[in-house]
Amino acid sequence: MARALGVVGERWALLVVRELLLGPKRFTELSRGLPGLSQNVLSQRLRELEESGVVRKRRLGPPVSATAYELTELGALLDPVLISLATFGSRLPLPSAETPMSADAFVLALRTTFDPDASKTKRDGTFELRLDDDVFRASIQDGTFKVARGIATAPDAVITGSVAAVRAVVFGGRPLTEGARPSTEGGRSLTEEVQVSGDRRAAERFVRLFPRPATVTG
Repeated sequence: MARALGVVGERWALLVVRELLLGPKRFTELSRGLPGLSQNVLSQRLRELEESGVVRKRRLGPPVSATAYELTELGALLDPVLISLATFGSRLPLPSAETPMSADAFVLALRTTFDPDASKTKRDGTFELRLDDDVFRASIQDGTFKVARGIATAPDAVITGSVAAVRAVVFGGRPLTEGARPSTEGGRSLTEEVQVSGDRRAAERFVRLFPRPATVTG
């Protein structure tokens, strides 16, 4: 435990790993997913994680030619660690003000709150989640939930919206036709909507499979 914390125990280190669980990201994408982290500290954490063999650089091929970061085989071993920490954190009191959540953090929250018992009473399915600039494919089969970055093949439904809007539907219990919070455009008050294409009933079932855990206090 002491050796492990010596590698990933620094502040932000595990959150950097979290952003890479679902696949490689460029530096700018990592920075966008961790808005409270300065670019200097992000560079330092990436350098430390590289030196420890947790993260490595890779060159993305066409059509995008850029350097990205990805988890090594050693880094991938942190997946269940992050899931356990997220499960623990989901039972702590929420902060007074809602903080922004990256697409990867939201998907991780789906993994930690998925209710396999509830899914067994509903039909299996494949779904595509378009969250801001990210796309994920999610599937439910025999009480198991799997999600990865990428486009889904022949999904039952496609759910599109900002992370905040979809988060409000999944964890806030709002209808799929409603969004997260008001926004203003041209002096008019608007509500971000979550769009659904495909089997709407399947999408409705899907978003109700992630109940928020009871908060533990005292």
